[in-house]
Amino acid sequence: MKSIDISDYKVTKPISIKDATTYVDFNAEEKAIEDELEATRRRLGELQDTLYAHGKYAVLVCLQGMDAAGKDSMIREVFKDFNARGVVVHSFKVPTDLEKKHDFLWRHYIALPARGKFGVFNRTHYENVLVTRVHPEYILGENLPDVTSVSDVNESFWDKRFDQINNFEKTLADNGTIIFKFFLSLSKDEQKNRQLRRLRKPSKNWKFSAGDLDERDLWSDYMSCYEDVLNRTSKPHAPWYIIPSDDKPTARLIVASIMLQELQQYKDIKEPELDDKHKARIDEYIARLEGE
Repeated sequence: MKSIDISDYKVTKPISIKDATTYVDFNAEEKAIEDELEATRRRLGELQDTLYAHGKYAVLVCLQGMDAAGKDSMIREVFKDFNARGVVVHSFKVPTDLEKKHDFLWRHYIALPARGKFGVFNRTHYENVLVTRVHPEYILGENLPDVTSVSDVNESFWDKRFDQINNFEKTLADNGTIIFKFFLSLSKDEQKNRQLRRLRKPSKNWKFSAGDLDERDLWSDYMSCYEDVLNRTSKPHAPWYIIPSDDKPTARLIVASIMLQELQQYKDIKEPELDDKHKARIDEYIARLEGE
């Protein structure tokens, strides 16, 4: 099986979205890929236990992609071996009235993982420079003091919003949050196939919305916005990874492997030890329990 080199996926220089591959061939049977994923996520689960006990880092995993890119199943399969107490998943929908009364980052800030835990954002704060950029009229719903019409949602507005996002992530990183940002790169043809399966399979009908087709018509607009996001917000402390996602098992393995390889670089993440006073009395504690 092809080994996974993080540098093949990490955005470290300007990219063109049209050059982002949506499929990678690992020269392996699907069963072999699934077996490797199982082994990788088991090691991730063990590392999560250590991270929880260590209690000095949080991990934020951000998943972005077009409709049907595989975000839900990615979460289900990659985090299957995690202790439930150590991972929290948030799926961000259309902002509520309360959320719109705060700044656009507020609802994401209050959902951040505590130190020792993983937090997974299914769609993220980047919706605020993706969906709203394709539909700038949505910004009017935020009732901002300096935005009274769509004409106010100009390049200066977006520059400011990108600065706010970059500052937000830098603050998180400086305070012990390890950030992973995954763009699930899906081809338009594969999205069509997945949407058709949703329509043809009754048990999947609930996942379909007629609005998904309207958004599909704006594919080129979204790709342009994603390109800008990847180029303007991939930083050493919060890098983007472009994940070929036309094949779901391969995409899951890449994501799990990137997280494992990167987290293993943190050599200070270890289980805490008992202090010398209590360590010296371990035999006494054992005898006490065995003597009950």
